[in-house]
Amino acid sequence: MSKIILENEVNPAVILPSVKKRSKVRHFFKQLRKSKTGLAGFIIIIFLLVLGVAGSWIAPFDPLKASFGDKLLPPMTKDHILGTDQLGRDILSRIIAGTKISLLIGVTTVFLSGLIGSIIGIISGYFRGWIDVILMRIVDVQLSFPFILLVLVVNAVLGAGLKNIIISLVIGGWVIFARVVRSEVLALREKEFILSCVATGVPRWEIIVKHILPNLFTPIIVLSSLQVASFIIAEASVSFLGFGVQPPQPAWGNMLNEGKDYIFNSWWLITFPGLAIVITTLGVNLFGDWLRDELDPEMKGDS
Repeated sequence: MSKIILENEVNPAVILPSVKKRSKVRHFFKQLRKSKTGLAGFIIIIFLLVLGVAGSWIAPFDPLKASFGDKLLPPMTKDHILGTDQLGRDILSRIIAGTKISLLIGVTTVFLSGLIGSIIGIISGYFRGWIDVILMRIVDVQLSFPFILLVLVVNAVLGAGLKNIIISLVIGGWVIFARVVRSEVLALREKEFILSCVATGVPRWEIIVKHILPNLFTPIIVLSSLQVASFIIAEASVSFLGFGVQPPQPAWGNMLNEGKDYIFNSWWLITFPGLAIVITTLGVNLFGDWLRDELDPEMKGDS
């Protein structure tokens, strides 16, 4: 009888990890609910994600379909809630379609920039020596150029288009991650647990993977959340200047570019895409600031 009971007992070691994960998730949302700004940013991000994923089903009209009989209609006219543009295309549908492009560019560029910059920062900060000197001089030279100007130059060389704007933003954005990760690695390599690993002969790559990399997740996540808004604004700026996403593909930047000639007669052509950019960057920055204060102990201590 006792043997049967033992076999049916649940092993606590199996339950503990899942319980810890659930408690962390609950703590995360509990802290998020306490912050009005962080919660507002989180709600905006979720709303934008829903628009980006389900935009084709939510949009009331085809964002690419022109209707010259309905061109430049003001808002709330003929079922066009936000009006139409100079070709009769529905503004709301184009803004919803542009949400997917902006989020795709923001998330993809942050992921690739973070991956490249983090690898370079880890190599530079841990191995030091001539590798650190060469890599950091490259970073210094690139940081001497304004970010938008560098992206414009790279995009002008590569050509316009969605793929090329992502490449140009990654080329311009990896240096921020490299700088931050390098500084974190320089601090970590002087910690006692790292020095003890070195003294006991633990291989370098094992130290990096098992001990340094896990301690870099928090600063990388915080920096990534803050950089998404910067990349979205950069993409809109480049598209506005005609070097990014090209018409008729809807993007908030080229919608502003197309509507600038009608700014005095048809204000809605630039107002609503501009508001979409403002609300998106505001939501990302609000959530990113809260995430920084929540995950970064030093920032939390200062506040």
